[in-house]
Amino acid sequence: MKMMRKIMTSPLIIASVQMTSCANFQSNIDTALSLIDDAALAGANIIVLPEYFAFMGIKETDKFDHMETAHTGIMQKAMSESAKKNNVWLVAGTHPIESEDKLRPFGRCYVFQPDGTVNCWYDKIHLFDVEVEDNTKSYCESKYSKAGESPVTFDTPWGKIGLAVCYDLRFPELFRKMALDGCEIFIMPAAFTHTTGRAHWEVLIRARAIENQCYFVASAQSGKHENGRETWGQSMIVSHTGEILAELKEGSGVVLHSIDRGMQKQSRIDFPVLTHTKIVN
Repeated sequence: MKMMRKIMTSPLIIASVQMTSCANFQSNIDTALSLIDDAALAGANIIVLPEYFAFMGIKETDKFDHMETAHTGIMQKAMSESAKKNNVWLVAGTHPIESEDKLRPFGRCYVFQPDGTVNCWYDKIHLFDVEVEDNTKSYCESKYSKAGESPVTFDTPWGKIGLAVCYDLRFPELFRKMALDGCEIFIMPAAFTHTTGRAHWEVLIRARAIENQCYFVASAQSGKHENGRETWGQSMIVSHTGEILAELKEGSGVVLHSIDRGMQKQSRIDFPVLTHTKIVN
């Protein structure tokens, strides 16, 4: 009888935080800090916050009141202190960060290390300029946001992680590039609309996980917001085979799960999709 092989790796517990952010900046920060504490108390090593976690204004231009510079700001200070206090890696959703175009900040995702320092950041590349059959109808993110230009990956004690944000999910070439660069886990803060989330959220996340043999951690906004927007929720942790390991369908809260990278590594040996890739840029 053939024995199942398993590669030993250090354990990892990862947490996905779900929120219903509002137009009250400090209230959102307080909620995020409380949920981070909950996740850390439950044993999480890496904690992920959703897109717009600190602020979702009534108007798109409201975000200018809370825009921060690259290295200073209330949000950055609060998240740095929380990462250090809880001794965790913290992927801090997105927040408007000043660019050279004063009217179009980046939607930036910061990664804080357990000592509170910034490891890296990712500026959302694909901006949501679409027509959707919901209360908002028309979205033109590029009007008040500047797109990032480059994929970002970072190293942790548990392997390499790749970052994406929301609409990036629909562009599989981004995820394939990160996988070919050595990523084992994808992390994605998001605020999918309820309409597009119902249709495509789960299937796209599972597809990106399966085709790249990567774990996928998605942290989402959920519910009805003060600006009339309704977001899908369903924060989830998905295995490298596309299995949903944990999910929170709606409301605020935290989902956690352990990541078995030993099984993932063996799967990549037995079924070497990434080494068989022929068409790349």
